[in-house]
This record gives sequence, C-alpha cells and structure tokens, in this order.
Amino acid sequence: MYTWKNLLKKKKIKIIKILKKINQKRKVETIFPEQKKIFYAFHLTKFHKIKVVILGQDPYYKINQANGLAFSVNKNISIPPSLKNIFKEIKSDINKNLKIKSGCLKNWAKQGVFLLNSILTVSSNLPGSHKKYGWESITDYIIQLINDYHVGIIFLLWGSYAQKKKFLIDSNKHYILFASHPSPLSAYKGFFGCKHFSQVNTILLNQKKQEIDWSTE
Repeated sequence: MYTWKNLLKKKKIKIIKILKKINQKRKVETIFPEQKKIFYAFHLTKFHKIKVVILGQDPYYKINQANGLAFSVNKNISIPPSLKNIFKEIKSDINKNLKIKSGCLKNWAKQGVFLLNSILTVSSNLPGSHKKYGWESITDYIIQLINDYHVGIIFLLWGSYAQKKKFLIDSNKHYILFASHPSPLSAYKGFFGCKHFSQVNTILLNQKKQEIDWSTE
C-alpha cells in the first residue's frame, strides 16, 4: 500500500530545506499554521483513501485560523467569507438543514476529501508571503502523484489560481469540476449554483463509493 511517507521520499531533502527556512523565520515572526499542523491534511487523509481533492492557495494569515486544511478554520473561530459562501452553496445544493457546527472541515478530510493548499505556510498578515519558498514544487508533485496512482478522483478547481493546475491532471482518468472562487469578490460569477457537492456524491455513487457527508463538527 502506498503511503505519503513512501511517495514523498523523492522530495524529502527539499521539504527539509523549506522547513528549516520556516523554523528560522519563526524565531522572528509569527507563521501559520503552527508547526505540527503544516501536514495535517496528509495526516487526516491517507493517500489510498483520497476520493476528492479541493485545492486552495495558501493558509489563512490571521491568528488561530489556519489549521492545515484548505479553506478550514479551527473550531470556535469566526467563519471566513469564502468558507461562508462554501457552506451557503452546500446548503442550497444538498440540504438546507445540513449541520454546519463550525468552520473546521476535519470531518470532510477523514472521509477522503483532501484539502490541499498549494503553499503550506504563510507569515502573519502577509498573504502569499511564502510563495517563493518552494512549496508549489512539492504540492504540484503531490497532485501528479494522485493523478498517476489513482483513477476516478474528483478535483474541485475553484478560481483561476486552482484552475492553472489542470495541466497536472489527466481528465481521461479523473473528474475535474470548475467554478469561480467562493470569495465574495467572485462567488456570484459561477460558484453559487455550481452544485459541485451534489455532483461529487453522484460521481462517487456511480463508482460505488461512499458519499461525502458535508456536515462539519
């Protein structure tokens, strides 16, 4: 059985180099998420359990928000605008009474929804600040691994940034669903009404896989 540890051996030296740089930065500035949560998405969603990939850009950059899962925030934290719009679309698409208890998407991750940010760390109040650290070469490689070793994965690419990654995915092997980004600036340009969440479950059922319960903890 393939594991993240085995599959990422080739990139181990590069990952260690990035982490050393971040650890040095932590001595003089605040970086999110905390050290133990950088690879939280990988911990919760085992490689062989992936069903769906939702691709984000970089972590939330305000205190107590980022938890290592794209679009997700810690429990008891105010839900950011993009995530509010995601929940709004889910309720419209699937069930108005769906239980959304918090903005923590851990429940999705445990079911096989891989919530991957392309850039895994960020400096406090400085969005995009770790763009040149080398994370994207790692996460692009991860997308290629999922593409190569799996069949029938559903990729949700929201917004132009995520959609630039489509060249890494073989659409003959996998499903790619496109929409605008759920940000308030673009949600009305195609995210609202995209019905991606019901589409995901229809595709999973057609593959004889368990549907995703889109409620949160």
